[in-house]
Amino acid sequence: MLIHPWDAAHDDTEWHRWLAEHDFGQLAVNGLPGEPPYVQPLHFAYDAERGEAVGHLARPNPLWAPLEANPDVLLSVVDDYVYVPGPWQAAPGVLSEHGVPTSFYAAVQLRCTARIVDDPAEKAELLGRQLGHFQPEGGSARPAAGEDPYGRMLPGIRGLRLEVTDVRAKFKYAGNKADQVRDRIAAGLAKRGGPGDAAAREHLLRRREA
Repeated sequence: MLIHPWDAAHDDTEWHRWLAEHDFGQLAVNGLPGEPPYVQPLHFAYDAERGEAVGHLARPNPLWAPLEANPDVLLSVVDDYVYVPGPWQAAPGVLSEHGVPTSFYAAVQLRCTARIVDDPAEKAELLGRQLGHFQPEGGSARPAAGEDPYGRMLPGIRGLRLEVTDVRAKFKYAGNKADQVRDRIAAGLAKRGGPGDAAAREHLLRRREA
């Protein structure tokens, strides 16, 4: 992922906060010889203090063999993306029809070392952490090895601990554009009001003021 200086995260806090609210991504695993990489959609819970993301997948998933062969993986999360029309991007003094369209988006890529979890008690602990993240209001039984309702289901899944070894974060929101252009884009996003426009506009304005 290319990251220009004006698109880079201002600091770790920026991407930490964003990732705390964006917990669904794509887990990329190197393929076995002669095979393409595996890309697995994944709900995960990220723990900044532990420096890891946790999740689980069904035991029959074909991803396990290549993961055991090479535990170096990439967890990619992309959201708050919009298409920006060319006229909105035109520099001051340039004809609007000469403006170049682009995409805005936020992206965080976590390079990780994966560890597969098969111990029933540890799997239950990981599930408890995920439930606490996704369902803080409660309402579901506590996962515990050997106890209903989840104990008998634990053999059907394998847990994943993804130890983060490197992070690349990008917030592409007109960071290299003149204020006049950013104002025009912000107004265009507000008027269009399509999917993702409000979040993209918030990023643009927030990063402009930082």
